[in-house]
Amino acid sequence: MKIYEKAPAKINLVLDALHKREDGFHEVEMIMTMVDLADRLEMEPLARDQIIISSQVGYIPLDAKNLAFQAAQLIKERYQVKQGVYIHLDKKIPVAAGLAGGSSDAAATLRGLNRLWNLNISEHELCELGAELGSDVPFCVTGGTALATGRGERLQPISIPPQCWVVLAKPPINVSTADVYGKFRVNKVEQHPSVQNMINALDSGSFTEMCDSLGNVLESVTLQLYPEVKQLKESMIRLGADGVLMSGSGPTVFGLVSKEAKLSRIYNGLRGFCKEVYVVRILT
Repeated sequence: MKIYEKAPAKINLVLDALHKREDGFHEVEMIMTMVDLADRLEMEPLARDQIIISSQVGYIPLDAKNLAFQAAQLIKERYQVKQGVYIHLDKKIPVAAGLAGGSSDAAATLRGLNRLWNLNISEHELCELGAELGSDVPFCVTGGTALATGRGERLQPISIPPQCWVVLAKPPINVSTADVYGKFRVNKVEQHPSVQNMINALDSGSFTEMCDSLGNVLESVTLQLYPEVKQLKESMIRLGADGVLMSGSGPTVFGLVSKEAKLSRIYNGLRGFCKEVYVVRILT
């Protein structure tokens, strides 16, 4: 028996970081949604009590450093599963890109093993397990569009964005989320984005208002540390994307585009200096 799970990438329409918490994390308010760029996971039981992960790419760890491996280990230990599993990870989402690829793989592993081993774990419990693995994992368990608070693990479903194209571009650098948050200073933020404005835009289905409400306070850090991210954002605006923002801690920049006719110009313009460019849709 084989189980298949899709692990979509996420983008942040709004990312606001507030005060630092006692646990070392920042209190955040984020609006996240999923896009149709996804890893795919294939899982099957193993006769021996072992977790084995394979992938078609050579640049990701396949041991306990991998979040999917950690998710399998956690669910095995918590529910005392004495079976092994073989997981093949077909990797499409760029790594260390601000798109939650690793978190989405972990979430897909939790969902898949829940089915494979007939554990009947509720979605709420899967989210609680996910929170032990990373702040974005609970959102990746549920998917959709949500307001995330706390350190990102408290979720409230909200209206989905109006349908549009999303152009994702990742420069050839990796960015550490911990480094960016480590250099972030709340008192240096000149203007916090409005979560409420974005919720209102999504409720009304207004594409223009959604573009006007985009905001990410971590841009102030990442764009300063990595000039190529700033250049990428400026290029995407110049090429005609309707709304442009860095996702997460970066370095991926996304552009929201309402008219298909604009896509080839934006895509070709970005491919001139950035190899990893994707044209996708928001998942509804």
